[in-house]
Amino acid sequence: MPLLGFDSAIYCIGIVYASAPDNDVAVKTVKLRKVYGANVAVDDLDMTLKKGEILGLLGPNGAGKTTTGGMITTRVLPTSGYAYIGGVDVVAHPAEAKSEIGVVPQSNTLDRSLNVIQNLYFHGRYFGIAKKQARSMAAELLERFKLAESASLPVSALSGGMAQRLMVARAIMHSPTVLVLDEPTSGLDPQSRLALWEILRELNQEGQSVLLTTHYMEEADELCDRIAIMDHGRLLAQGSSLELKRDLGGDSSLLMKVAGNSTVLVEKLVAEVGADSTTKIIASDGGLKMVGHNVSQLISVAVSAAEALGLRVYDLSLVEPSLETVFINLTGKELRD
Repeated sequence: MPLLGFDSAIYCIGIVYASAPDNDVAVKTVKLRKVYGANVAVDDLDMTLKKGEILGLLGPNGAGKTTTGGMITTRVLPTSGYAYIGGVDVVAHPAEAKSEIGVVPQSNTLDRSLNVIQNLYFHGRYFGIAKKQARSMAAELLERFKLAESASLPVSALSGGMAQRLMVARAIMHSPTVLVLDEPTSGLDPQSRLALWEILRELNQEGQSVLLTTHYMEEADELCDRIAIMDHGRLLAQGSSLELKRDLGGDSSLLMKVAGNSTVLVEKLVAEVGADSTTKIIASDGGLKMVGHNVSQLISVAVSAAEALGLRVYDLSLVEPSLETVFINLTGKELRD
C-alpha cells in the first residue's frame, strides 16, 4: 500500500493519541530525531496528538515535515527517539503500525485494472476483512460517499473529485486509528473541495483522527483544531489558529472614518489610552488609524470618544493578522529550495 510523499507547505495532523499508558492520545513522538550525514532533519521532536484532534503542521521547504511524516508512517527509520501510533511502536512493529493508518496520497493510486467497488472490496480483503463483510462495507461506503451509481465504472471514468472521495472511502474501510491525507483538495474545483471538507468534518465528528497536508491557508483555518509551525527540524509554535494570530501575528489595524475634526479625536484617544501604551494612534485621511496588538479591544473606546465629541462614525474596519502572517513571522520571507 503506497504511503504519503509529505511534500507540502502545511500539514494538518488530526490524529488520535497512541501511547500505551494514555488512552486519550493517538500519536506520540518522544525525542524523535533523524540525521542525514551532517544534516539534522528532525531535532528531538516531542509531539502529542490527542484523540479526535486535527492539528496542522506548517513549515517551509526543509523544515523537517517530510521526514517527520515519514517516520510517523514507518517509511523513514528514526536515528533515535520513538514514535507511537495507536499504542504501537512504529519502529519495533511497523506492519502493525501500518494497519492503524489510512492513507490518501496526493496522486491518484486507485487500481485502474479494477472498477470502483472492486477498489474498495479488495482493499478490505487486503486488511483481512471477510468476503461477505467486505462486499457489504464497500456498498455502504459508496452510498455514503455518493458513488453508488458509479460502482461498476472503471476508475479512469471518475472526475477528480469523485476519485478523491473514493480514495478517502478506501482509506477508512479498515477503520484506521489515523487517517493521513496529503493535499487532498489540490487541483479540485471549489464544489469538490467543499464536498471533501464536509466529508472530513463528518469523519472527525465521528471520532476519526486526521493527518492532513495542504498548501491552502484557508483549509488549515477551516479544518484544523490546532496548528503547529515547524522549521529547521524543531517545533516553533503551536495552538489554535486564533491563538497563533493573536500571540504571534503581529499588530492589528483599526481604521475609523468620521465626519468632523479627526485631530481632536486623536488627541482625546491618546489621552485616554495613555502615553505609555504600545498602541499607535495617528490621524489619517478623514479619520484615524490605531495600530497595536490588541486594538480590537479599543473599538468601543474609540466609538465612545467620537460620540462624546459629536463626531459621526461612518466607517469602521479591523484588519487582523492572518495565519500566513504568523507563518512568515516565524519562518522568514526568504525563498526555500
